[in-house]
Amino acid sequence: MRILHIMAGKDNGGAETYSTDVMLSLHQARIDQCVVMQEKALRTSVLAKAGLRMKTEPLRYPLHSWRRWQIRRLIAREKPDIVHCWMRRAASLVSASDAKTRTVVGWFGDYENVRHFSHCARLVGVTQDIVDHMRKSGVSETRTTYIPTFPSIDDSPALDRATLNTPKDATVLLTLSRLHPVKGLDTLLHSIKDIPSCYLWLAGEGPIRKELENLSRQLGIAERVRFLGWRTDRGALLRAADICVLPSRYEPFGTVILEAWALRIPLVACDSAGPAAYVHDGVNGMLAPINDAAGLAKAIRSVMGDGALRQKIVAQGHNDYHSRYTREAVTQRWIDYYRILADKNSSV
Repeated sequence: MRILHIMAGKDNGGAETYSTDVMLSLHQARIDQCVVMQEKALRTSVLAKAGLRMKTEPLRYPLHSWRRWQIRRLIAREKPDIVHCWMRRAASLVSASDAKTRTVVGWFGDYENVRHFSHCARLVGVTQDIVDHMRKSGVSETRTTYIPTFPSIDDSPALDRATLNTPKDATVLLTLSRLHPVKGLDTLLHSIKDIPSCYLWLAGEGPIRKELENLSRQLGIAERVRFLGWRTDRGALLRAADICVLPSRYEPFGTVILEAWALRIPLVACDSAGPAAYVHDGVNGMLAPINDAAGLAKAIRSVMGDGALRQKIVAQGHNDYHSRYTREAVTQRWIDYYRILADKNSSV
């Protein structure tokens, strides 16, 4: 069984991180893979170092037509059983002629327009709700599959708070997020204004960093907010934090949910689509309304002040993670899915 992956995104977001983790897990399972990625992407060197066959040439060309031609040549040389397109940009690089000779899989990490995946025979959604969205858009049930994400967490010890100029006895809130308007980080800044014992670590980069830095100064909380930039030590940060917060206005899923559950960190989230589907208020986490700083502050205070509640949501979150979202379980689902498709190809 041979898989050709295409990940054309330039960013270091959740989809890019997850696709890399899947490829690494499949590599450990000895699945034959070839990967098309951006040459300068951080994850490209990570995969190459692990021993995967990387192809960056097709994405060096600025013209879309040339990229598609290069992909077509690569498919002809590699002869993969399956071409896996990670998100819309990758799917646009596969032609109708490619789809006639290979099974093309399109991966949805968001509520994309299915027309952008017209050459994909099969579609995989990261949540059941996204799969339902595909079906409501006219895609047959037999073409759609739900396979969840899994968290990838380094095993390093908790970060020393002193390295981030944070008191040992402070309540540390952690977000792992792009600094983007849809992530609701401004709501989070407003929410901690009147919780003086809280320090906030913002791990991530994005277009509104300066805007958020200015807001923290305007609110008088700049001395309690740490902008950490893009980090690769998510596990160390989570282990050093007291509460993980996901304040997004829009979030199809949010792998950070699983990361918090896996490491037994209390989770507080706003009720955007992903968290609302998986986080049950007061059971495996706390939910607050979107754009409601007072409601978010109330949820944070409840975790800070109620030890029994904190213990309850941590225990149930950890149980939920182990029951469905471990790396081993999700990787096996991908392998089983690929094998079914490959077997169908060989029988045709």
